[in-house]
Amino acid sequence: MQIQHEWFDVAEIGPQTYAISEWGHWEKVHSFLLIGDNKAVLIDTGLGIANIKEVTDQLTSLPIEVITSHVHTDHIGSHASFDNIFVHAEDRDWLENGIQGPNLEQIRFNLMRDIAKEVPEAFDINEFYPYQGEAKGLLIDGQWVELGNRSIRIIHTPGHSPGHISIWDQLTGFLFTGDVLYLETPIYAFYPSTDPVLLINSWKKLLTIKGVTRLFGSHNQLGFDIEVLEDVKTAIAYLEQNDLVKWGTGLHSFKHISVQF
Repeated sequence: MQIQHEWFDVAEIGPQTYAISEWGHWEKVHSFLLIGDNKAVLIDTGLGIANIKEVTDQLTSLPIEVITSHVHTDHIGSHASFDNIFVHAEDRDWLENGIQGPNLEQIRFNLMRDIAKEVPEAFDINEFYPYQGEAKGLLIDGQWVELGNRSIRIIHTPGHSPGHISIWDQLTGFLFTGDVLYLETPIYAFYPSTDPVLLINSWKKLLTIKGVTRLFGSHNQLGFDIEVLEDVKTAIAYLEQNDLVKWGTGLHSFKHISVQF
């Protein structure tokens, strides 16, 4: 299916599975649409520079539930366009009352810097505010979400945020790792709302998941092979053996991944 949009790029990455990417932005954010027989799940809603619903409406007419990988501005940009928003309890307060960390001026600056693609004419940065709203429901570690002939499992993977989750799709074997695992740029766990120890524990948890065929982080390269998990094992061992799993130890680089504490 060919989808045309002035801001988003759409790639079919598996059966009834789409990546909706914002390649023109320096953060190279990916959201993911998983379609079942009865409903669809949208993992995150992007930056908010354009409305991702303009794309999802072209891909499915089924009801869509938004599963929030974590409540950071670059992943909740179009949340206001959907009625059924789900989040882990540990990130609920940020969703409903605002995110800890940068102020509005900093958020707007980061959103507009280093953009390599013309933003939609309708977008006005002076009218941009991070989404705040009530969750329809709370996600629980180990929970199965049924889409109709398709099931996905919620995996609580804190460290980058308290309520960060990853999602494993039983149909494809894809593991969507949000911001706890991606390539090319550092994984961040150096600011006050992060936790290096929890991040390492989340990496260990990802290593235990059976049936993973491919991984998809929420930034940069779209999808990567499971061999990266061997690099994760190496990173865990090195960081723990050298007492580096704590704030202030800086940037640590390995074969495929890097992390900043």
